Amino acid sequence: MKSLGRSRGIDLAVLLMAFAILMGVCSFIVVAYGVSAGITQHLDEELLKAPRDPVDPSKTLGPTWLEEFGRDLTAFGGVAGLCLMTLAVSGYLLICRKYRALAFVLAATLGGLLLNVLLKERFDRRRPDVVPYKSQVTTSSFPSGHSLNSAVVYLTLGSLLASLVEQRRLKVYFFSVALLLTLLVGMSRVYMGVHYPTDVVAGWSAGLAWALSCSLVARWLRQRRAIEQVDK
Repeated sequence: MKSLGRSRGIDLAVLLMAFAILMGVCSFIVVAYGVSAGITQHLDEELLKAPRDPVDPSKTLGPTWLEEFGRDLTAFGGVAGLCLMTLAVSGYLLICRKYRALAFVLAATLGGLLLNVLLKERFDRRRPDVVPYKSQVTTSSFPSGHSLNSAVVYLTLGSLLASLVEQRRLKVYFFSVALLLTLLVGMSRVYMGVHYPTDVVAGWSAGLAWALSCSLVARWLRQRRAIEQVDK
């Protein structure tokens, strides 16, 4: 009976993940259509102006420390921050001699980076020109690379950490922290004025779908012992 209950729990988890993947893909398609058709442009611009001083758009509303806080948050989704986080976890897997798990984590992360590059080249949306930037940018706007990549990296690593523990509350904690970091990075990009809100939503959607797809593949491979089980 206990084994049967556990099997049903696993099946439910798989179904929920599959549903979340579907919702992520559908959300990206809807947002991409709205952006391509120009439906979201007015709302995007109004939301970008919301945290800025109406008289002087170069100034953000709120206390002076908030702007610096936003700049610090956006760094969590940058290439340096995400690479350091991935290397730290990769080092752990290397020390534990989980070579196939390490290869999978790197493949999932690099695959997400490639997905971001391909989507940016496909849509090639110009950066916002509504407010002055508070952060340096060099690539196109849609989708937000910080949002997509942080979703891929943090959710993938969150899934790995969740596999280390048996307690459900700890699994929820790891996923919650990963989601919170992803959300904060995305919101900081709008606050910095370098992305439209729809760029961020699209990045979240694509990143979520990719990370959860990789988690399902990892679950399937662990069941077939194609990658190592993480020690409890």
